[in-house]
Amino acid sequence: MCLITKPNRFDRFLLVFGRNFQPVFLTGIGTLAVKTNVIECGECIEKLAKLDSGSVDLVFADPPYNLQLGGVLSRPDHTHVDAVEEEWDQFDSFAAYDAFSHAWLTEARRVLKPDGAIWVIGSYHNIFRIGAILQDLDFWILNDVIWRKTNPMPNFRGRRFTNAHETLIWAAKSQKSRYTFNYEAMKALNDDVQMRSDWELPICTGAERLKNAGKKAHPTQKPESLLARILLASTNRDDVILDPFFGTGTTGAVAKRLRRNFIGIEQDSSYVKLARERIADITPIGSPDLLATPPKRAKPKVPFGTLIERGILRPGDRLFDARRRFSAQVRVDGSLVTAKHESGSIHTLGAKLQSLPSCNGWTFWHVERNGADVSIDSFREALRESNDVGDK
Repeated sequence: MCLITKPNRFDRFLLVFGRNFQPVFLTGIGTLAVKTNVIECGECIEKLAKLDSGSVDLVFADPPYNLQLGGVLSRPDHTHVDAVEEEWDQFDSFAAYDAFSHAWLTEARRVLKPDGAIWVIGSYHNIFRIGAILQDLDFWILNDVIWRKTNPMPNFRGRRFTNAHETLIWAAKSQKSRYTFNYEAMKALNDDVQMRSDWELPICTGAERLKNAGKKAHPTQKPESLLARILLASTNRDDVILDPFFGTGTTGAVAKRLRRNFIGIEQDSSYVKLARERIADITPIGSPDLLATPPKRAKPKVPFGTLIERGILRPGDRLFDARRRFSAQVRVDGSLVTAKHESGSIHTLGAKLQSLPSCNGWTFWHVERNGADVSIDSFREALRESNDVGDK
């Protein structure tokens, strides 16, 4: 076993090469260290208590739902429905479930960094109780997200609506937390439209579903598409994600692929074995440039006047909107002027012409080039990619 120490200004990283050269990181804050990319086998509250305070960027939790099924489920043809019948989902009372939930959520909040956040998924059986406890513990709820299943299990008894969704609660550690939200990445994932809080995704089926002796290895395995959206939305590369109900390792598999670090806690040794085998087969995404869309505020600033200084646009060039309803000419100082002598910046004039409070002039204005209408924003992006944008 080889230890490589790589200290930097804030954190200490120890890279441990073990069997099959699978990396295990010890990520530290100051003098504290937390081992990542590992699965701890044991009861979640006991294992959580051993983690350092303020050591985790995000918690994703898929806790027991306490389904209260009250018997064996059968289809109309009398075949058995493979539902959640495991002992870990059974509690003697709502009070017992609440006490368990309060205990693990208390520990989860302790291990979160000040700007950390948590996602908890559940159904109508438990999510409202979880939400109340989150608020009692001073988490700050950001969104409830509806996962609408494209292929839900039908209601075989025909006495209720088909239960076609589950609910996720996304909450920051506190009201003052500066939590991560990768808005541009979510918008890009949604065909350049702002992502809504209702997500239509299929349940885990087919080749993705882990099997053990021909049967489902885990009754509630979540689809990787759901975890990928969560991690892309609320974490960055090298962040530490804790999953205290790790199951067969969906969180770890997605985290490894997206170059995040994970800590898994799981009490069932058979699940742990499957999770380790599954994660070992995952190949991380190669280039960091392929991971996600960078926030616009992180990109170099390009003043409109730079396009004139570089000769990309010239004084007197005529700009117009995509439907050619409005037009204006470029002035030497970077402002625009219309035939009616209305003037302003690309943003203020665009807003004024449309009678709107604001306007993104970069995407509003176009110019003709070689017989085609070209957005002036394409010139800005070209300058950014060339790393030649002048003052920042």
